[in-house]
Amino acid sequence: MYDIIFISYNEPDADDNFASLKERFPLAKRVHGVEGIHQAHIAAARKSFTKMFWVVDADAVILNDFNFDYEVSDWDLDVVHVWRSLNPVNNLSYGYGGVKLLPKSLTLKMDTSTIDMTTNISTKFKAMDTISNITAFNTDPFSTWRSAFRESCKLAVINNEESLLRLDAWCTLNENAEYGFYAYLGALSGRQYGEKNASNKEALAKINDFNWLEVRWLAEKSQISL
Repeated sequence: MYDIIFISYNEPDADDNFASLKERFPLAKRVHGVEGIHQAHIAAARKSFTKMFWVVDADAVILNDFNFDYEVSDWDLDVVHVWRSLNPVNNLSYGYGGVKLLPKSLTLKMDTSTIDMTTNISTKFKAMDTISNITAFNTDPFSTWRSAFRESCKLAVINNEESLLRLDAWCTLNENAEYGFYAYLGALSGRQYGEKNASNKEALAKINDFNWLEVRWLAEKSQISL
């Protein structure tokens, strides 16, 4: 019923994940290589021909029983819907990395200066209970660090009971997880950055700049023995 748009940048498993998505849903489209999280989602909205459109992140492995068949009622066409995803590093299950269903018109005119794109498209937000995918962000050291840094920074800025519980989970080392150490390092660094810059909108906007993140990663990597 709604267009499915796969968004990728330079994620190592993006091609494989898109191929798997296309195998089940042949009409799925792709936006690739757009600079900036907000800009990539605006590009996805432009590619959609439906009032609502699905967004699948490049590191999302869609579960076999998730079918993109949710139908939005007429009075919910201005609501951002976010499904849960399963985190393979810390076993959390919430909206981070989950499939999203976005209103096209509001996405096209969103504020691109906000730290969290999803919660600023609309004033109306619906968290869906179903798990849509595994968010397999832990594919290499940098991708893992980057994902953990960004999410932990956001959680630190939100700074409520639920976000702090999730933040503590991110900041707990899981040595048995693939690239778990890099997730741990990124989470600690992101937490510190978020707490330090909680009221600095310009500084927070940098976490959506992948080039800035890579420079920071290289600087931090050079200071520790990996």
